[in-house]
Amino acid sequence: MTNNNKTATLTIDDQSFELPIHSPTDGPDVVDIRKLYAQAGVFTYDPGFTSTAACDSTITFIDGDKGVLLHRGYPIEQLASKSHYLEVCYLLLYGELPGPKALEEFECLVTNHTMLHEQMMNFFRGFRRDAHPMAIMVGVVGAMSAFYHDSTDINDEHQREVATIRLIAKMPTIAAMAYKYTIGQPFVYPRNDLDYASNFLRMCFAVPAEDHEVNPILSRAMDRIFTLHADHEQNASTSTVRLASSSGANPFACIAAGIACLWGPAHGGANQACLEMLKEIGTPDRIPEFIARAKDKNDPFRLMGFGHRVYKNHDPRATVMKESADEVLELMGVENNPILQVAKELEKAALEDPYFAEKKLFPNVDFYSGIILEAMGFPTSMFTPIFALARTVGWISQWKEQISDPQLKIGRPRQLYLGEDKRDYVDIENR
Repeated sequence: MTNNNKTATLTIDDQSFELPIHSPTDGPDVVDIRKLYAQAGVFTYDPGFTSTAACDSTITFIDGDKGVLLHRGYPIEQLASKSHYLEVCYLLLYGELPGPKALEEFECLVTNHTMLHEQMMNFFRGFRRDAHPMAIMVGVVGAMSAFYHDSTDINDEHQREVATIRLIAKMPTIAAMAYKYTIGQPFVYPRNDLDYASNFLRMCFAVPAEDHEVNPILSRAMDRIFTLHADHEQNASTSTVRLASSSGANPFACIAAGIACLWGPAHGGANQACLEMLKEIGTPDRIPEFIARAKDKNDPFRLMGFGHRVYKNHDPRATVMKESADEVLELMGVENNPILQVAKELEKAALEDPYFAEKKLFPNVDFYSGIILEAMGFPTSMFTPIFALARTVGWISQWKEQISDPQLKIGRPRQLYLGEDKRDYVDIENR
């Protein structure tokens, strides 16, 4: 954060107040209002914090107007096409791409911590068999603090590092076990000879009765889904993790809070909503009807998986995800899956329609990730847990950055109070 000696002047009645302006590496300048209340006796009002920077960060940068997403300065398109998830994890956590030896050591460290404490299996069995996998993940991740006491001291750098590796390593195991539990199949333990994505897919789809080999095309597609969801700046769940962290909560509690926030359909459930829309459309011949409805301002229907709240141009993650979607659909076929048939035809129809181009309603990452996960055989209830698995490294990176920030303060947003003014209590017999 650079102070460029520029200031903003706020005038209230006949008084003026000078507020510092800071310039970031990229993006708009920010007005520093930290001393505003002390100087002027007023707060700012910003529901949703859409115009407020709550922190400074060196991890991820987004320019929605230009369709830019950078991790530590590297474009997401390059990372998704040339790198892989654990290398991106290293980049997010430590700020630089690793050398061959550092990457090998990091991958080995993560691989050797994928197993869960055996007693944690009891937590899964305490849930109803029809529990949503996200409910299980919130509970089990929060419960990790009851098992891993040697990595809950946030003031100990070594313990923070141990917690980091444990969360990244064990989250695929937790997500896969949540899935297995809901479908009534036995848990499949992780294997140290498989890469991160292949290990997750095997834990989800293998059964003890037979061998299971993960197709490399599916593994690569899964790895890309992880990579493209690894971090996304100060979104709702990341801000939740930071807010929980500001109180000094242990890392497992903070990540559990992030999972709970991600569960919301306005956040992590977007690709699930997209698949539900495709099911509603039903067959390709009904696509023109639904496209007409999407154009009708008086119709509440809208195309899910098209456009993005942040990206006012093309979602930079969607291009790479489309490549994976095409590869997976070619491998798995769409002939016997009406949902995937609708998805392919809807994508084509929308891209050819001038209305959607004019409104910049391009297919986004949620559209393609939903298609891929459906083709792989995941139920929609697992879409958000997979998102949480991928986003864990982003949450931890942001958590570690905040813990090390000398400006750290407990989060305490203000409010615009519109309730009753002070009034006296009335005895019940007089009401």
